[in-house]
Amino acid sequence: MERNHGTHQDRLIKKLRRKKIASYEAANEYLEKEYLPEHNRRFARVAAKPEDYHGRKPTARELRKIFRLETERTISNDWVVRHEGRYLQLQPGQRRYGPTRSKALVCEWEDGATEVYYRGERVAFTELKEPVRKTARPTPPAARAIVVRKAKPDHPWRQSYQNMKPRVPNQVIAAPLVGIRTYASP
Repeated sequence: MERNHGTHQDRLIKKLRRKKIASYEAANEYLEKEYLPEHNRRFARVAAKPEDYHGRKPTARELRKIFRLETERTISNDWVVRHEGRYLQLQPGQRRYGPTRSKALVCEWEDGATEVYYRGERVAFTELKEPVRKTARPTPPAARAIVVRKAKPDHPWRQSYQNMKPRVPNQVIAAPLVGIRTYASP
């Protein structure tokens, strides 16, 4: 076919110029009466086999299945599918469970008709006017910055327990252990 178009394009333009044809009507008349009969006489060949391998013409239903836009969309937890800014609420049939996070096929036709398919079966839907808003969770307070503080050199934590000074001056913190056994056996 491409070779045929190339032949017509190359030869036809040259022949139209030679015959000084400049209008569409004159070109169509020349094609029908002179050019195509001569071209077919020169290049036509008999078919190698007489069988016709062309398929039958598709039915209107088959053409409708072919000429549509198909988009795969994820089904949300509440059976809503988002498609081109629209929210489509799927109406589950007799199933009690929801196919959350599975895929649905949204089909659109040139006339604006829309259908949704789930696992090859058509699913009824209603279009939501506004999206269902989830209740916003309260935002947690901003985390405070962690400040690292070092103890001063004379802080009690930096001293050994033998060198620790009592808090109250001139007062003994604990009395010596007198008369108490410091071991557990008798």
